[in-house]
Amino acid sequence: MPRVRIGAARKQRHKRLLKRAKGFVGGRSKLYKTAHETLLRAGANRFSGRKEKKRDYRALWITRLTAAARGRGLRYSQLIAGLNKANIKLNRKSLSEIAIADPSAFDAIVAKAREALGLPAAA
Repeated sequence: MPRVRIGAARKQRHKRLLKRAKGFVGGRSKLYKTAHETLLRAGANRFSGRKEKKRDYRALWITRLTAAARGRGLRYSQLIAGLNKANIKLNRKSLSEIAIADPSAFDAIVAKAREALGLPAAA
């Protein structure tokens, strides 16, 4: 069996990796070893970043709902508890969009939540 030389395959593999490292600063885009290390770290950050983005959006929606509920004389926790008791199945994203885009519809939802909690209507 003849000896296999890896030259062409190695060059192709290195070029592919360096192409992915394009735009990195200094040796991180020019040298194979540093580019490889940087890409590994970048991949890990990419993965965790996708998870963080979901957390950040949920926090944003909750902040919006808190502000909208406070403006109607209710705390966020009361709003969510009231919606659960009233059996209104809306997620936080859609609730925050309704609060921004259609305040009258959000007022009706808050009224249902108040009713389910047994709280008096807002003044």
